[in-house]
Amino acid sequence: SISGIRGILLNRRNIPIMSMPIESMLLAVNSNFLVFSVSSDDMMGQSFASLVSTVAAAESAIGLAIFVITFRVRGTIAVESINSIQG
Repeated sequence: SISGIRGILLNRRNIPIMSMPIESMLLAVNSNFLVFSVSSDDMMGQSFASLVSTVAAAESAIGLAIFVITFRVRGTIAVESINSIQG
């Protein structure tokens, strides 16, 4: 989890590269849920892990769609170009 936070802070050039540490942190959370579920003989941790995996998959799909649209409109997905978007 510390490496995920470090990855977000150090990789600030490209948005997909910034999203990869977030996915690794979600994987770490899933691992914790599964380990504690097995150690306590409770199915709730496995239910939470499947819920987190589902939300992570939906988040990745939406993020990828946003990246594709941004690349088509701007020609780049660099963080500097997205900071200049005006609403």
